[in-house]
Formats: sequence, C-alpha cells, structure tokens
Amino acid sequence: MPELRKNPITLNWVIISTERSKRPSDFIKSQDHKEKVSRSESCPFCYGNEDKTPPEVLVYREENSPPNSKGWSVRVVPNKFPALSQSESSPERNHTPLFETLSGYGVHEVIVESPDHSATLGEYSQEQTDKVMSALLERYRDIRKDSQIRYIQIFKNSRAVAGASLSHPHFQLIAMPLIPSIVDKELLQGRNYYVEHNSCIFCSIIEEEIKTGTRIIAENNRFIAFCPHASRFPFETWFFPKEHRPNFDSMDEEDVSDLSTILRSVIGKFEENLNSPPYNLILHTAPLDLEGKEYYHWHLELLPRLTIVAGFEWGTNFYINPTPPESAAQFLRASSLL
Repeated sequence: MPELRKNPITLNWVIISTERSKRPSDFIKSQDHKEKVSRSESCPFCYGNEDKTPPEVLVYREENSPPNSKGWSVRVVPNKFPALSQSESSPERNHTPLFETLSGYGVHEVIVESPDHSATLGEYSQEQTDKVMSALLERYRDIRKDSQIRYIQIFKNSRAVAGASLSHPHFQLIAMPLIPSIVDKELLQGRNYYVEHNSCIFCSIIEEEIKTGTRIIAENNRFIAFCPHASRFPFETWFFPKEHRPNFDSMDEEDVSDLSTILRSVIGKFEENLNSPPYNLILHTAPLDLEGKEYYHWHLELLPRLTIVAGFEWGTNFYINPTPPESAAQFLRASSLL
C-alpha cells in the first residue's frame, strides 16, 4: 500500500508509492547519463581559457604562477551573468499595499572545481575535494562581512537536466539580502521543537537515524549521510555534521576533511552504481545574523534527478517517490565503493 510521510522540519508530505514501486536497481537500467566530455575550446572554465571569465577573486594555484593564467587547481570567479550584483544599489524596499520590490543587491560567484573538464566530484582525490570545500568556506567567510547580506546559498547543478548551463564541474554561490522562505520555514519548526523539547530537531533526527540505522548510507567521525524518512526523490541524501553546528562556516580543517571524504564516497557510489545521474547539491545553513543558533543545524541536501516533477507535485507540493528511502540506503550501503 502507498504511504504518506511527513517531513518534521518543513511539514511537507511525500507519498512513498509502493504501487508504482521501483527497486533501486531499476534506475541502473533506465538511466544512462554516464559520459565523458572532452575539453572544449569554448568552455570558459577550461585550462587555458582564463581570459574568458572575469578576474578570479580566489584561486589555489602553483607558487609563482601569475593570476588569471594556467597553474590553478581551484578557481573562483564572479558569474559573468549574475543573478544579483553588488553594483546594484543598497537593498532598499519599495512597496505598495499589494506589491513589494527590492533592488537586486548581492553576490553571484562560480567555484570552478578542477581544470579537468570531464572530472566529477566522486572521482577527485582527497586533496582536490579538500581544496573545493576550503574554497567554498573561504568565500563564505569573506562575503559574510558585508552587513547587507543576510544569507549565502551554495549549490551545485550537475548536468543539464539539473540546471547546469556549462558541463565543466563547478559550484555556485549566491549571497542575498533576504532569507529564503524554505530556511524561514525550517527556522520556525526548529524554534517550535526547541521550545517544546529543549533540543534541536535536526540533532534529534540524527540520533533517530543512528538508532534505527536503516536509512544511513555512510558516516565517519564528524559527518553522517542518510536518506531522509520523507524522501522527496529516490536516493535523496542529507549530509549532517554530527555535532550541533548552526552555520556552515563553523567548520575547521578536520571537518573539511571528513566532509570531503563522505561526499566523495557517497557521490562516487551514485556515479558508479546509478550511471552518474544528474543531481543538485544544496547547502542549508542558518542566516548570517545567527538566528536559530540553538535549534538550526546546517546540512547539505543531495537531490538526484531520477524522476520527473510533474503537475501533481507542482499543484500540491506533495512529491511522489517510487523508491522507499530504506531500500535506497540499503542499496548504496551494499555498493562497492565505501
């Protein structure tokens, strides 16, 4: 029988549709995204094309190599076509009784993960993944100094189906003067749970997942990865620091290393066992003013694009997931890469 499950953080419902059930192995047959893309002369992120991007704002490169040239391993540049920009005026509101506008003030950057056009996050060395995570962290810490910025969104769109306009591996960062509504909702539920239970709802979820064990994919000293109880999509995976941490930039070097390790492992499993499906990787973190420090817990959400969001989902905000998260986690745990 189908089962309705409620996300305790957002209060949204999902349908685990056993009537149209798909075994995890079904996605191996139905998906065929695994391909290698060679270097493109026109790709602005490729080695040797540094002049095709705005000047770098952060780079990890060989000693004594000149800026905006070859010799780099990770490179951060402003987005050439930014969604938000610091060149806009300060974020002042204009509103009527019905409508409200805000100038498009903010920051939009691209974190180019590797000089290799066909590289993937699951294939990087530990050192390379550490550099990527360190670059994200360094930019987050620098941008948060702008008092007009309230939230920094970091995300990765892997492949065109997931929204990537360029196939070269990269993250994006958009800093904005508003808090996203999904984070507002998480903060509200976190606050309500904290008032009632005197504990963080995210920490409680982690404790429950460790206790049951059925949805855990991987864990190490500092991080855990699991398919959430109310997974919206087949193989949806959340990555949490085990210790209560409200903000992404609370990480130290050991955190960066453990996060890199578990990301490489889990995404490597996706790439090896599910034919490298398109996915989105999204950061959820507390606002920069530290609202919710007692009851918010930063995390990453990995959302594979293995099913299509259609009219029912758009009309109801209920997602239909044909693969129970317990089955998805068991399949990935048993795969060869961990």
